[in-house]
Amino acid sequence: MLNGAQIVLECLGREKVECIFGYPGGVTLPLYDAMYDSPIRHVLVRHEQNACFAAEGWARATGRVGVCCATSGPGATNLVTGLVDAMMDSIPIVAITGQVSTRLIGSDAFQEADTFGITRSCTKHNFLVKTLADLPRAIHEAFHIAATGRPGPVLVDIPKDVFQAQGRYAPVSSIHLPGYKVFTEGHAGQIRRAAQMIWEARRPLVYAGGGIISADASEELRALVEQVDAPAVCTLMALGALSGSHPNFVSMPGMHGSYAANMGMSESDLLIALGTRFDDRVTGKLSGFAPHAKVIHVDIDPAEIGKNRAADLPIVGDVKRVLRKLNQALVDSAELKPLNETARAAWRERVAGWKREHPLEPEFSSSEIKPQHLVHEIDRISAGEAIVASDVGQHQMWAAQLIRFNRPRLWINSGGLGSMGFGLPAAIGAQMARPDALVFALVGDGGFQMSIPELATIANERLPVKIIVMNNGHLGMVRQWQTLFYHNRLSQVTLDGFPDPEKLAGAYGFRGRTVETPGELRRVLRECVEEPGPYLLNVRVTPFENVYPMVPAGAAITEMVLASPQPVEVA
Repeated sequence: MLNGAQIVLECLGREKVECIFGYPGGVTLPLYDAMYDSPIRHVLVRHEQNACFAAEGWARATGRVGVCCATSGPGATNLVTGLVDAMMDSIPIVAITGQVSTRLIGSDAFQEADTFGITRSCTKHNFLVKTLADLPRAIHEAFHIAATGRPGPVLVDIPKDVFQAQGRYAPVSSIHLPGYKVFTEGHAGQIRRAAQMIWEARRPLVYAGGGIISADASEELRALVEQVDAPAVCTLMALGALSGSHPNFVSMPGMHGSYAANMGMSESDLLIALGTRFDDRVTGKLSGFAPHAKVIHVDIDPAEIGKNRAADLPIVGDVKRVLRKLNQALVDSAELKPLNETARAAWRERVAGWKREHPLEPEFSSSEIKPQHLVHEIDRISAGEAIVASDVGQHQMWAAQLIRFNRPRLWINSGGLGSMGFGLPAAIGAQMARPDALVFALVGDGGFQMSIPELATIANERLPVKIIVMNNGHLGMVRQWQTLFYHNRLSQVTLDGFPDPEKLAGAYGFRGRTVETPGELRRVLRECVEEPGPYLLNVRVTPFENVYPMVPAGAAITEMVLASPQPVEVA
């Protein structure tokens, strides 16, 4: 006989869960008591939101389902931001929450909240388990739903009396969900037509989204790009899907994308959109987006097809499987390849010319550390192979522009929701999943101070995370918008009183320091990386730097601001 808590852990073991990120409370005490004898590792975070972010970091770094746990009421509601974040970025996590006993549900009992109702809209699916007999099925179905189709977060809410109830565990040998349909293969006729459209195109461009990484389709993407020899852009969520060193890789497109990427999308006559959702940060003003292009749109989620941009050729299916078939269809129809080969070669050179004319390059100063200089040094020392877990803001955009990612699952960031405070706990999750990897937590001085308590988690777990604070003394991206669009009326964006990093890190038992001059940056960053344990490096950068290129809100992506307006001297 097992109690419900022991059954939960039995289910997690059968799902090959290695690590849970969580924070205990009253109604989850039976679960935590059962954990005492469990081989599954538990990481005690300092806030439930960070448990969810850390589970995301684990999932993003591995491709496997991340797991977090919280108690009822405030514990569960603290997960909500992380759940929305995972939902927006299609990250597979399972959240286990405690609930008051079934007889108390609806009575406004201590630490009761309607977790099931609250999380209905921010999860792919959720469960309220009211009987012990339903518990194993709910746990295994949660993992299946989180990991299949378009990945996403699933929550299982378990009342205390279900945790405590005694019964026998009956293994769940199969998952049967009649209402849950996943279309994986893609329509064979549509795939053949896509190959024909690609060979007929004069200016094709591959537009890869985060679905490529979710589907582990990077090799298939590379094969397509090389077979067609087309320029390719990767969205913020897809960086690393095609190596940053690949000759056909252009850059990230969109609001802070490169001139070449945005002009390429705007002048293309065929967008091959793969596992992407035509997000507003990529498209800018939809009516002005890719006006000359036909669209092939491949996505596993039929709801995304035609949601923002109509597809001339929709293909619903797993992008890995579809690309395998598409690559073969291109081989089978290779007699069409010479049709517009000369035009495609001219197109490649045109995009390459845009890259040469307006390159994404770091900026340097002999007296101050430019933010781009810091990111350049991280790129140099990581050589496209380190995991970079970014917080949200200007540093996130500079990192996306200037750091190479030669493989998938190295770039971990909050894309769709843009959650400040994400970077540090996500780095914890990634380092737990990849203990031998070099992991940077690249954070701003704003986002870092939202997750400072997790320094205790890093210290307790002895995680060698390299925390790099790009400290410009402001909420940088908000300050940039106030400067450019609100007449430089800087309202509540100055961050005073940043803690002494040496004392702060020292209080947790590891090293920290501040670097302020360009001449010492490379040496200190090397010292940071060579330190065997965690390291907190506070880098004082120029305070009023803006991220360019930038597409103003509501503008088309061709309407890029490429640099700060130069002041006009009056004679």
